[in-house]
Amino acid sequence: MNKQKRTEIFTRFREANPSPTTELNYSSPFELLIAVILSAQATDVGVNKATNRLFPVANTPESILALGVDGLKDYIKTIGLFNSKAENVIKTCRILVEKHGGQVPESREDLEALPGVGRKTANVVLNTAFGQPAMAVDTHIFRVSNRTGIAPGKNVLEVEKRLMRLVPREFLLDAHHWLILHGRYTCTARKPKCGACLIEDLCEFKDKTDYLD
Repeated sequence: MNKQKRTEIFTRFREANPSPTTELNYSSPFELLIAVILSAQATDVGVNKATNRLFPVANTPESILALGVDGLKDYIKTIGLFNSKAENVIKTCRILVEKHGGQVPESREDLEALPGVGRKTANVVLNTAFGQPAMAVDTHIFRVSNRTGIAPGKNVLEVEKRLMRLVPREFLLDAHHWLILHGRYTCTARKPKCGACLIEDLCEFKDKTDYLD
């Protein structure tokens, strides 16, 4: 795929959705960090249901620490892997209080040192909370990048690096959100809705469907 096509793809994404953002509910970098930790192998809808109960009660490292592991579990037990996630969140809160003055750090190195935070989670926080160009490649972005030809790669890191290099700079900050939303609602895993896709004529996927939503 050439630069001209990529530019047109992201121009259309921007025209359709000028201010894309995460579907996780949050009102601070800390709330976003916790929501993203909880979202591993879980849906945003499921995480929002839990955090809508949790955050009015505890939405700082100190207040979540005060709940303790068992207290936290009561709020997040509807989410998959809640036992290990509760442990990681408590450990993360302790590190934030002891090492970062209760604030979420703005560096990748410090974020990835937190329990339950990998490269993808760090990228979401850097991009969405702190406005840094970063690409959190999940299953949706991996699929869309490969299927469309925007930035094909054999693994998540390869796709991330290609996207960072190939997405035109003016679109880099929001590209992560556009690609996730496109994969979640249009370029779906089993049967992409090619007939309803705003970039169908630019996409290089060979087995297009005439499926409309």
